[in-house]
Amino acid sequence: MASLRAAARLRPVASRVARSSQPRFYGAAAAVKSSPPSGEQPFFPDEPAGPTVKTAIPGPITKKAIDDLHKVFDTRSLNMMANYQKSFGNYIADPDGNVLLDVYAQIASIPVGYNNPSLHKVALSEEMASALINRPALGNFPSHDWADVLRTGILKAAPKGLDQVFTAMAGSDANETAYKAAFMWRRQQERGGAHVEFSEEDITSSMLNQAPGAPQLSILSFKTAFHGRLFGSLSTTRSKPIHKLDIPAFDWPQATFPLLKYPLEEHVQENAKIEAEALADVERIITTHHLPPCAVVIEPIQSEGGDNHASPAFFRGLRALTKKHNILMIVDEVQTGVGATGKFWAHDHWDLETPPDMVTFSKKAQTAGYYFGNPELRPNKPYRQFNTWMGDPARAILFRAIIDEIERLDLVKNTANVGDYLYGGIEQLAKRYPGEIMNLRGKGQGTFIAFDSPRRDEFLKKAKNVGVNIGGSGERAVRLRPMLIFQRHHADILLEALEKIVKS
Repeated sequence: MASLRAAARLRPVASRVARSSQPRFYGAAAAVKSSPPSGEQPFFPDEPAGPTVKTAIPGPITKKAIDDLHKVFDTRSLNMMANYQKSFGNYIADPDGNVLLDVYAQIASIPVGYNNPSLHKVALSEEMASALINRPALGNFPSHDWADVLRTGILKAAPKGLDQVFTAMAGSDANETAYKAAFMWRRQQERGGAHVEFSEEDITSSMLNQAPGAPQLSILSFKTAFHGRLFGSLSTTRSKPIHKLDIPAFDWPQATFPLLKYPLEEHVQENAKIEAEALADVERIITTHHLPPCAVVIEPIQSEGGDNHASPAFFRGLRALTKKHNILMIVDEVQTGVGATGKFWAHDHWDLETPPDMVTFSKKAQTAGYYFGNPELRPNKPYRQFNTWMGDPARAILFRAIIDEIERLDLVKNTANVGDYLYGGIEQLAKRYPGEIMNLRGKGQGTFIAFDSPRRDEFLKKAKNVGVNIGGSGERAVRLRPMLIFQRHHADILLEALEKIVKS
């Protein structure tokens, strides 16, 4: 708050006057300052001391607003209605004045807090204003400083070994364009290289959706995976039928994702066997499927499908298989990326000998795309990997500010440390309430923690009554997705709330 007020004082007088009629940010949520435990310096000193629940959720004002919204917009998937002007840091407010500790964070998409002052300052900059009102068709008309924006932002955070990026609009879009790159790479190899021109048969058959122009190839994904809801990405999504019903799909294969048994330390040999069988299934599909896979796509932690984990050894084995059979490895870091697991990229936990071929990203990055390193993953002709926007400079500028904030506050390290603390607290609750908190997972994975509940949907509903916004995944999992600014005093509030829920 202090930095935001200082920034306001530095703006021209005319600018301040023009905004004086606008509603002030953080009004309700910032009214009570937090008092963290001794020794912990809060990232947001003006945060609430804790949640405030004034009404049932949704309350009367919210219900009226929902009814009004439903006249023009489908509200059937609504979780809660928010007042973002009064949300701040780790806390989300609603129209009735309820203020909840948010450990769902817009499905893992808010990295450094609601109304973060540093991001607010960037949002009011001339650079951002230009990017918003002069939005370019990046493939045709990039700004003169686009390379600098990428190098100081998106590429500054690039995974090891991947020094190029194709920007996109959303996570599904990032995965779809990565799939396209994989198919074009494969067919380019089969023709003999980028210099070989398309045949007349390639060209004419492509317009009929037939081979060889529309090749009989596939992308291999995993059971209970989620990679998006567009047509190509939806064909690799296997988490819930409701995502896929009535939508035509490609005939692409799915392999078994290891379903590990918990606690991990009590099932070491059994889990090793489960992972070995899963890798054998992958190799069987690669070598026998009637539509040969040109790439494998995998999440470091299957998120929407139930927060399913596998060991670093499994992922190293998967990488070895892709190298052995000359197919690409696409790591979908849409939900796991940007610090959530205590590493900037979740696949950094794996200690791979060679990096993935492509890493897709979105959510906490507030922009989207895929990283790659091999120049052969660029199509051999222009306009093959193309659309009007090809991303959004405004969102790239925001990601740059997010990266700066992460570095300034050392938030990846913070997430690793707080995650260990939070995991230990939930582990103790699981021992006291073994029938309510089961299959706790995510140890050593920052705050990317989950557990199973026998009454999951009721659990999520009760959480709001005790001042916590929390989410689920799969059929029974409660998934935690705190922001990177989540600290130990927030963890204490969450742990107290979890115990209230399981005791009720």
